[in-house]
Amino acid sequence: MSSELGYRPCVGVMLVNEAGKVFVGMRIDNKDSGAWQMPQGGVDEGEDLREAALRELAEETGVSRELVSIIKQLEDPIPYDLPDELIGKLWGGKYRGQMQDWFLLRFHGSDDDVDLDAHHHAEFCEWQWVDPEQLPELIVPFKKRVYRTVLEAFRDLI
Repeated sequence: MSSELGYRPCVGVMLVNEAGKVFVGMRIDNKDSGAWQMPQGGVDEGEDLREAALRELAEETGVSRELVSIIKQLEDPIPYDLPDELIGKLWGGKYRGQMQDWFLLRFHGSDDDVDLDAHHHAEFCEWQWVDPEQLPELIVPFKKRVYRTVLEAFRDLI
């Protein structure tokens, strides 16, 4: 069944501060896992990818576009498959995983500019700045390859 399903269009944001640390949040719906993730989310029909990345960042972190600059977008999207037990349970059962377009953004604000409750439907319950090299160890297992790829692609620009 999963091989018949497609991938959900998605953007991901590696938000780095002036000290070269990366923003990660603990998902409210997965806080017992101990897994942290970078901001990400679905792309609306016809939405520009840069706009989607800035929108998702604002919705999940409260960080507005005026506080960031886009450093780079990965040339190619990165797909990942959900574990079998999650296929059919997320996104209305329409997708087997996500096709993620990743952006590196530099944060020019202060920690006070982060507001996890800025959007009516908060996704993160806590957040922190981490060393980029920690990212693959912090994410859920099925996204580790994605995070390693993103880290390698952006490492020299962080």
